[in-house]
Amino acid sequence: MENNYALKAQLLSEHEISRAITRIAHEILERNKGTKDLVFVGIVRRGDVLAERIAQEIEKIEGTKLKVGSLDISFYRDDFSHMLAPEIQASNILFSLDDKNVVLVDDILYTGRTIRAALEALVDYGRPATVQLAVICDRGHRELPIRADYVGKNIPSSKDEHIVFKIKPVDEVDALEIYTEEGK
Repeated sequence: MENNYALKAQLLSEHEISRAITRIAHEILERNKGTKDLVFVGIVRRGDVLAERIAQEIEKIEGTKLKVGSLDISFYRDDFSHMLAPEIQASNILFSLDDKNVVLVDDILYTGRTIRAALEALVDYGRPATVQLAVICDRGHRELPIRADYVGKNIPSSKDEHIVFKIKPVDEVDALEIYTEEGK
């Protein structure tokens, strides 16, 4: 986070994030009528950790271990050519997506451009029966007609605010925070 931003509020604590993950897991199970043909793909860097957590919660509920992959969408972004030094991660999808119900997981849904890139990237791994979207936070301001099927929390925000999702082990804590420019 740039130095000219100050923490405005913690939107979700570790306990609230855990509750949201449990609720999302139950909603996914209900919509898909169980775990048959269900797989998870998390968008790298925090969506993949979140996907793993949701899948673990479903395993606790249903007793079924689900396949979870990670997807780096760097080369699919429409702003890739403008990025000076993109941080490239490896995608890790070691299973077929053909005819699967894929739950695509990201941390924060904002303009929809990340999800557009992820949908394009998923096609390189197969042809899913369905693609559903789970996010911990939907902050609005869509530029593309994309919506989440499962949302931890809707956070109306202004464009000059920054919402940051932190999750262990990538970060030291689990938290959803909102930052504003100092002096505003």
